[in-house]
Order: sequence, then structure tokens, then C-alpha cells
Amino acid sequence: MIEHVYRRASEASSVGRVIVATDDARIRSAVERFGGECVMTSPSHQSGTDRLAEVAASLDDDIIVNVQGDEPLLDPGMIDAAVAPFAADPALMMSTLRKRITDPAELQNPHVTKVVVDRHGFALYFSRAPIPFTRAGQPDAPAWRHIGLYVYRRTCLLQLSQLPQTALERAEALEQLRALEHGIRIQAIETTHETIGVDTSEDLERVRRICDATVRSA
Repeated sequence: MIEHVYRRASEASSVGRVIVATDDARIRSAVERFGGECVMTSPSHQSGTDRLAEVAASLDDDIIVNVQGDEPLLDPGMIDAAVAPFAADPALMMSTLRKRITDPAELQNPHVTKVVVDRHGFALYFSRAPIPFTRAGQPDAPAWRHIGLYVYRRTCLLQLSQLPQTALERAEALEQLRALEHGIRIQAIETTHETIGVDTSEDLERVRRICDATVRSA
């Protein structure tokens, strides 16, 4: 799975270097076997953001992309789409991706993180709960699935890693809520690309079936 993610990230035109950050020697060995670059980090980090910040502190790049290692179906264009707004908006500090939810089961699934956005596409809240809630007799508001890919300005990432965890972050186990609670705006870019975050054994089987079908049709 790590190799799938690594190779897809490497194909993004906006990415100049791909690094796997981990505290697990088994992951380092797997990355080294396929010729990837890996950096060992402290085992004490509370979130992926904090782990990423440790690596970013030694880099000079202005823009840092955080790709979750459990997104093997990630399309390289998704990374480019999340990076693109930074060129037009020097004040933008953080971005992520969202995809329209069309399956009611996804809305109810706590393993699927939902996001609601304002009229300009900035995140208002992320939750594992089914948001937005629609009262009886009211038209459905758009429901969005959050895709776990983040882009940061390096200065923002380093600042974020120094901020204390927040009550909402701990309650939902969603690290991006720390940014919102501390006033950091997150632009949530719409994507139509389908991807599956592997959180359960059922997710893994779905990904394997998709990969097998892709190989057979190639």
C-alpha cells in the first residue's frame, strides 16, 4: 500500500520530492525495498501533522503536502488540485480535498469523515457524524466526504504542530480540527476523483478488488 501511494504521489506535477515519515522500522524497510526515501521520526507524535512537522523543520520548501499512507487509489491530479490555490492566494495557509457524497450509507459511516464548507469553499467543520443534518420537510444540503490529503505553507505547519490539541480534535480524533479551533482557515477543494481510505479490513478488500480489475482491464 505504501508503495502504491508513494508512486502515485511522485507522479504529481506539483511535487518535487516524496518522503515517507514513520516511526516504524517495518515501514522503513518496505520503503527501502522499492527504492523510496524514508525518514524515521519520534514515536511520541500524537498525529500525522506533528510527524510531518518534524520532517518539514529540516526542509526549505515553502509548500508541504501531507498524503496519508492509507490512500492507495490517490490520483496524482488530486495533489495538483490541492496545491494550485496557493499560487493565486499568498494568504492561503492550508488546503484539503472534498468529494460529493451520493451514497446515504457513506453519510452514516463513522469511518468516513464529513466536511461542511462556506460559500467560498472553506471548511466550517469536520466530523465523523452525518453532517449536515436535514430536518424533516427541508431540502437536502450538499454533503461532502473529506479526503485525507493536506497542503500547508511550511510556516503554518510548524506553527500548527506547536499548538495544543483541542477538545474537538480529541473528541472526533480528527487532527484538522486543531487548525480550525485555532483560527486557521482550510480551503476544501472539490474533486471528482474516487478514492478509498483504508481504515478497515473491508476497505482493504475493496481496494484489492479495484486494483485487480484495473490490472485485468489493462
